[in-house]
Amino acid sequence: SCTGGWIAKAITDVPGSSDVFAYGVVSYSNGAKESLLGVQLQSLEDHGAVSEAVVTEMAAGALGLSGASIAIAVSGIAGPGGGTPDKPVGTVWFAWAVRDGSTVRSDASREVFLGDRDLVRELTVVHALQGVRERI
Repeated sequence: SCTGGWIAKAITDVPGSSDVFAYGVVSYSNGAKESLLGVQLQSLEDHGAVSEAVVTEMAAGALGLSGASIAIAVSGIAGPGGGTPDKPVGTVWFAWAVRDGSTVRSDASREVFLGDRDLVRELTVVHALQGVRERI
């Protein structure tokens, strides 16, 4: 959610991407995370939007919604405000969900990127797509 669709833009900037990319979901608000991706309100209340629990649910929801073989979810604090001692500006949670036949594998990671808002968002896109490449 913290890239505002930049991951999808980076993919669709590549000619021929329509052969492998169907769509993305920009779930910037908590309400969108719930209604579009099936994130549980309890997860948002207990852990906050920028958390392993929430991005894991987001990735699973995107995978189920799209029928894709891989989905990526991100949620972070790009700044300049919004940080806390536990979640400083630059904190981004990532989750990847991969369909392998009838099985779904998922994993998540947390990064803290240093820089201004644009750099945090750019590094988020790069890390997300590197993660996709490693998993396919």
